[in-house]
Amino acid sequence: MAADIHLNEFGQPVGAPLPDWRGAEFPPRRPLNGWGCRLAPLEPERHGPGLWQAFSADSGAMWTYLTTGPYATEADMLVWLRECAAKSDPQFYTIFDEHGEQPLGLASYLRIDPLAGSIEVGWLHFSPALQRSRLATAAMALMMANAFALGYRRYEWKCNAFNQPSWQAALRLGFSYEGTFRQSRVDKGRARDTAWFSVIDSEWPALQACFERWLAPDNFDAQGHQRLRLSTLTAALRGA
Repeated sequence: MAADIHLNEFGQPVGAPLPDWRGAEFPPRRPLNGWGCRLAPLEPERHGPGLWQAFSADSGAMWTYLTTGPYATEADMLVWLRECAAKSDPQFYTIFDEHGEQPLGLASYLRIDPLAGSIEVGWLHFSPALQRSRLATAAMALMMANAFALGYRRYEWKCNAFNQPSWQAALRLGFSYEGTFRQSRVDKGRARDTAWFSVIDSEWPALQACFERWLAPDNFDAQGHQRLRLSTLTAALRGA
């Protein structure tokens, strides 16, 4: 729209000015709690055995679109977890039920760029007990809320273009599809196209309201079945 166009002194269109921009904060390694979920900074020695147990309930298919795994032994996976925990980017979290001690999955922040105000969520590794659950959505809402509270302007999600469950999860969570980078990587000896999605800060207040409405206790019946779909709420935001 014409009102959104900014021109420089040469009459060229440029981005909107951000005179007060000072960058975002690098995510502190601290627990995140809310909506019945707890995200704890990854501690391999404490969380590793439980993660191995949780992941072992899967056939191995859950590792297909990750760049690592599956692992033959708990010791092998623990080596990888130690490598993950030693890094600041990606920054890994273990996912728990708020009142439980059994690890249920992993998630991380990555491509953390405070000066640009951009951060990605990824390395999502949900055990069968966590997949397609209210708790999984709560974990993603917590990480997104934390990122925008730290001042980020752009929150990214990327996935293998063949990974349709991840693609659909991004749309359900309110991300907008931005395009596919063809032949962007080689993972496990195979070509990979990468689909890109994002949420920006101006979209967050309305999206936060969607999460709060969907995660509210009265949205679930006595059996835990949802009354209103999150995808219905977020599709309305996108005009889908």
